Amino acid sequence: MEQLTNVFIEINSFLWGPVMLIFLLGTGVWLTFQLRFIQVRSLGQGFKQTFAPLFKKEKTEGIHSFKALATSISAQVGTGNLAGVATAIAAGGPGAIFWMWISSFFGMATIFAEAVLAQLYKVKKGDQVHGGPAYYIRDGLGSKWLAGFFAIAIIIALGFVGNMVQSNAITTAMNEAMGSSSFMLNLGLGVAVAFFIGLILFGGITRISSFAGNVVPVMALLYIIGSLIILVNFWDQVLPTLQLIVQAAISPEAAGGGVLGATIKEAIRYGIARGLFSNEAGMGSTPHAHAIANVKRPSHQGLVAMVGVFIDTVIICTLTAMVILITEAHQTDLQGSAITQEGFARGLGEFGIPFIAICLLFFAFTTILGWAYFGEVNVKFLFGEKGVPLYRGIVLIFIVAGSLVQVDFVWQMADTFNALMVLPNLIAILALTKIIKNTWKQDQLH
Repeated sequence: MEQLTNVFIEINSFLWGPVMLIFLLGTGVWLTFQLRFIQVRSLGQGFKQTFAPLFKKEKTEGIHSFKALATSISAQVGTGNLAGVATAIAAGGPGAIFWMWISSFFGMATIFAEAVLAQLYKVKKGDQVHGGPAYYIRDGLGSKWLAGFFAIAIIIALGFVGNMVQSNAITTAMNEAMGSSSFMLNLGLGVAVAFFIGLILFGGITRISSFAGNVVPVMALLYIIGSLIILVNFWDQVLPTLQLIVQAAISPEAAGGGVLGATIKEAIRYGIARGLFSNEAGMGSTPHAHAIANVKRPSHQGLVAMVGVFIDTVIICTLTAMVILITEAHQTDLQGSAITQEGFARGLGEFGIPFIAICLLFFAFTTILGWAYFGEVNVKFLFGEKGVPLYRGIVLIFIVAGSLVQVDFVWQMADTFNALMVLPNLIAILALTKIIKNTWKQDQLH
């Protein structure tokens, strides 16, 4: 197993090296100029489009923009917002957060394009609506084999392997909070998570979107409040910490980042990589949620999608980073989410560890739900409705298995298939840029 893990590590060092980062970030830069800095000029309109449906009567056909966004954010806001940010700081220094902001800025243009294409090429079968990269790769790009390749990659990366990782994150967090761990305890946690996921998943997208629409806002608000309490308690360190982030991005040595061995190159690499991984812009996952929104114009949902990146990275990831840096939790020997847990423990006292455990439970649970749905859409794309029951059963098995195993190998395999998702998705976006631009122009006229 160790040898196979090392093979995947080598593969990922190539796939997620400079080429992939340039491809992802470059696509965002290209779309930003093609769409004339839409994330600056139209973000306010995106917030209006997102929250306006909450004050209107919901239509019977499809779901409104907010619930589609909630389903999207349920997948975006996950353990990466805690562990990913901590890893970025540990490997790239405080300056990595500045480059995470940069990645989210250009990522807004990419995710706008994904959502527009998902709306343009969605398919209605009976009372169900489906869409996503597999559909716009097949019908927009005209490549059935590349669409099938993407569908297989996302089923494995998110539906199976990714959800195994998320289940393990829940188990690890609960073990930490309870101060104990055993095979039977972890099995019980895995079965419990699988049971509740099954109840919602077998209810279809209506139940999923309803659950996400109710839980995601509470989940995000809980985390934001906890973070703000710490920032208020350390209010005199907020501005110096923001200055440190900017200064470390430009000159790590002057900002003290050099003590950690962090260079500008590392700050850029880890900041951009973790930022893109967190908000999923360009990965091809969130378009499945945006496709099902009932909107008058495709660009309307594109603007809503930008709001998702803003909430995920600019708000939640920034709060995580501020807590870690202000409490100096990054200067410990801890790794991953343990750094974030240490930050909240220092900021909130004894309540910090169970607080993060609860947040991780919510984050990972909703991510499992979102990823399971995204995989299901692609199962239907490949096999039709007949493949769905078997797929759901396999997902639940992987959830239980994830609570019992060490997931170093699984993480590496998930990263590989994530990259295999990104490549065909970005090819389609770049090839269909003209259609995206024309749709945006036409929608502005109405």
